[in-house]
Amino acid sequence: MLIDGHGRVVNYLRVSVTQRCNFRCRYCMPSTPFNWTPKENLLSFEELFLFIKVCIDEGVNKIRITGGEPLLRKDLPKFISMIHEYKPDIDLAITTNGYMLKSYAKALKDAGLKRINMSLDTLKNDKARFMAQKSVLNEVLTGFEEALEVGLKVKLNTVALKGFNDDEILNLLEFAKFRGCQIRFIEYMENQHAKDELKGLKSYEILNIIAQKYNFTKAEKLPSAPASLYKLDDGYTFGIIDPHKHDFCESCNRIRLSAEGFLIPCLYFEDAMSIKKAVQSGDILGASEILRQVLKNKPEKNKWEADATNVTSTRAFYQTGG
Repeated sequence: MLIDGHGRVVNYLRVSVTQRCNFRCRYCMPSTPFNWTPKENLLSFEELFLFIKVCIDEGVNKIRITGGEPLLRKDLPKFISMIHEYKPDIDLAITTNGYMLKSYAKALKDAGLKRINMSLDTLKNDKARFMAQKSVLNEVLTGFEEALEVGLKVKLNTVALKGFNDDEILNLLEFAKFRGCQIRFIEYMENQHAKDELKGLKSYEILNIIAQKYNFTKAEKLPSAPASLYKLDDGYTFGIIDPHKHDFCESCNRIRLSAEGFLIPCLYFEDAMSIKKAVQSGDILGASEILRQVLKNKPEKNKWEADATNVTSTRAFYQTGG
């Protein structure tokens, strides 16, 4: 069992397989062109898997594959299959923008993938083009439908932004509800890689919009889940991820591994240690020691106060899986 320096059980590993992305979302990585890390600097799937096995053997039972956009990494279904075959009952998921899902959904399902978290910030073509800085919505919605068709469980993630999709909160909720998918509205996380003009909706503002049409009650939250859950009168449940609150961190059970081999204890903080040399040399003991040190250093809380107005992160979220 993996325990961090504050007594929290860590059983969830997020693995970024690439920092590349085919979108240039304004809240994440809007600059174009972009300087990518050369492919030869990334850990191979075999090297990533070597460390993943260490984590599984130590009690990790949930793994999420992220990016950038993970479907841009060649042979991703093969990597999914490696993990699934090692531990078939592991909770194995990916986070994706959905653009390439039409081509990959079945292969991912066949490889052992169980779940998908998919970004969907708008149902309007012009807004999607503005946010991603390319025309994407048709491919995203087609990929979403394909994932459902092949039997993958899908959750939708929506970054809630003032003046962008605050007028679509109800439409997005109903889009997900009609298709039997949970939607989670995410408070915008300020970061130095985003466009300056973006302003996020706070959780209470999102709830106020939903309350204009629906009655809801707060549902029981799983201790380690990032989302606060709310249940409509008809039983449909939606979520809000509000990382600005310190109680968001109290039961944090996750660590992150970047494609370059950096083991990251917290999305917000810059602290990280590299396992690259250890796994490339097959030094399992050395990788395990680095894992223990990172867990010991895992911070108790993020740096935000609930009423902070000018706090931003220097972390590039596309490098760590957001």
